[in-house]
Amino acid sequence: MPDPAPIASPWQLKPWWCQPWSIVLTGVLVVASSWLLLHRLWLTALVAVPIGVWMGFFLLVWPRLMREAGYLDAPLTVQQPHENLE
Repeated sequence: MPDPAPIASPWQLKPWWCQPWSIVLTGVLVVASSWLLLHRLWLTALVAVPIGVWMGFFLLVWPRLMREAGYLDAPLTVQQPHENLE
């Protein structure tokens, strides 16, 4: 069996719905929807602040933490379901 490839990006560990494009798209849609539905700048700002913090953490801080923790150098291993049955 060939050696598994090392993890080059922290996004390899996440499903499709938790990729950078989906995080940005969700954040922009939530803030834009707030403005389109409410037409109140203060409410849209109230929505935009936690969404911006959420996006900033997952797009900027989390990948750096994964690199610093050393998870990106480890090989990506897929455990077979029948391996722990014994």
